[in-house]
Amino acid sequence: MLKQISHGLARLEVAVAALLAAAVTGLILLNIVTRTLGSPLYWVEELAIHAMVWMTFLTTSVVLKRREGIAVTLLTDSLPPRFKVLSRLTVDAIVLLFAALMLWLCWRWYDPLTLWRVGFDTSAFQTESFNFIYSERTRTLGLPKYLSWLCIPVFSISLGLHGLVNLIDSLKRLLSGNRSLV
Repeated sequence: MLKQISHGLARLEVAVAALLAAAVTGLILLNIVTRTLGSPLYWVEELAIHAMVWMTFLTTSVVLKRREGIAVTLLTDSLPPRFKVLSRLTVDAIVLLFAALMLWLCWRWYDPLTLWRVGFDTSAFQTESFNFIYSERTRTLGLPKYLSWLCIPVFSISLGLHGLVNLIDSLKRLLSGNRSLV
């Protein structure tokens, strides 16, 4: 079941990232046209940057799920099959640990319990926690920055799910004696 959820989530992430890539391309073209015509739209640049950041985090999660990240494999290629499986298991555990650490840091950063405790009053939240995450706004769009930064907890949750599925898969391979890495 986890594997199916991870697979479905990866498909969704790829689709959203593709839409964001198209949006970035369109926004950059719009920026070129409006600058050429002498009346640039300054908010277009900022929106393109935010779309690119979200796209990057979404695709990174999928790349790590598929184990397609750039790697130097000189050491692992020379290992016997059992140690190749162990190295993959170690990498999967590190990815899962990284996702858990990122999620914990996001929890501390967004501090939803304190926000809830003060009745979602951002001024009271700032006074109590000295955290100004909910009051910062983007320069040209004027949107709350925490909305753009939500890509980090979304990435952490997604990567955690994908990492857990990969770790379980590696453990099954190790325990079953299946040494194939494909």
